[in-house]
Amino acid sequence: MKTEATATHGRSASGGGGEPAAREWELRPGGMLVQKRNPDSDRISIPPPTIRVRVKYGSIYHEIHINSQATFGELKKMLTGPTGLHHQDQKLLYKDKERDSKAFLDMAGVKDKSKIVLIEDPISQEKRLLEMRKNAKMEKASKSISEISLEIDRLAGRVSAFESIISKGGRLGEKDVVNLIELLMNQLLKLDGIMADGDVKLQRKMQVKRVQKYVETLDMLKIKNSMPSNNGVEMEMQTQHRHTNGQKLAPIQEQQPKHSGSDEAVVTTKWEMFDSLPALLPAPSTSTSKTNNSVQPKFPWEFFD
Repeated sequence: MKTEATATHGRSASGGGGEPAAREWELRPGGMLVQKRNPDSDRISIPPPTIRVRVKYGSIYHEIHINSQATFGELKKMLTGPTGLHHQDQKLLYKDKERDSKAFLDMAGVKDKSKIVLIEDPISQEKRLLEMRKNAKMEKASKSISEISLEIDRLAGRVSAFESIISKGGRLGEKDVVNLIELLMNQLLKLDGIMADGDVKLQRKMQVKRVQKYVETLDMLKIKNSMPSNNGVEMEMQTQHRHTNGQKLAPIQEQQPKHSGSDEAVVTTKWEMFDSLPALLPAPSTSTSKTNNSVQPKFPWEFFD
């Protein structure tokens, strides 16, 4: 009988189709040989039952249909509609004990028609309002920084244009450079007035560095723009003008007596610049008068075209 039972067990294990027994039977850790589970059967799961819980808020009861394996946090979200309370402002009590939002209903012993008490949590409400105010402030600061960044980008284009002009030897009005520096400093003052934390603070710091860099660049351009490099050119042009345009130069001759006791006079020439008068040439003196051994010539002046 024992042999036949073993043979029958072997045939049933092989499935009668010659397949290996390892595919249909498995050995549990306790030594029990059981039929091997089909992996496809795990995909078909029975949904947990739905229960009805009675939630008391003040003097009103709210009946909520919820999954028995749901959490108290999910129950709070479902109570937001009928009670008007934010789920973070709620506190649920089951069997006179506050339940955490992450705790499961079935693990806490909640069953069908169980009674749960809902109360408002003022501390959580205050924290939530402070968090909302902080987030709104950060959002406003981020928006302001974005607007300032766009204005800085526009001013940066003018800085690049000024730098290109001066690097090529051009000249700009000092007032234009000063006005651009003032515009950048105004943006810097706006950035300093923004209070921010976290990522928004990093954005503000980045824009401050940009403005400081552009102001330093303009300071250098202002120095280059005001360098007296063009003064030498103007002096050279005045020298050439003095040598080429004779209508604006007129010689003045003076005669000084020699101190050797002789009556002869020494003629010296001095140059003077006139604005618009034509050149004047001295005429030789027709008469001389000796007074204390000095000669003073008289010049008949004439105008020439």
